[in-house]
Amino acid sequence: MATIKVKQVKSRIGAPIDQKRTLDALGLRKLNAVVEKEATPQVLGMINKVKHLVVVVK
Repeated sequence: MATIKVKQVKSRIGAPIDQKRTLDALGLRKLNAVVEKEATPQVLGMINKVKHLVVVVK
């Protein structure tokens, strides 16, 4: 499968607990952290849930 890189660009402070847990599940624990994940429907759904906090890097 294809891989995508996800970068956290906004702080998790003030976000609801479910969005914080989604960031943890993606492996994003700090601001400006970048993780590489496979582009599965589950991962794409998690990215969609926190799309205001992250950006997909090429």
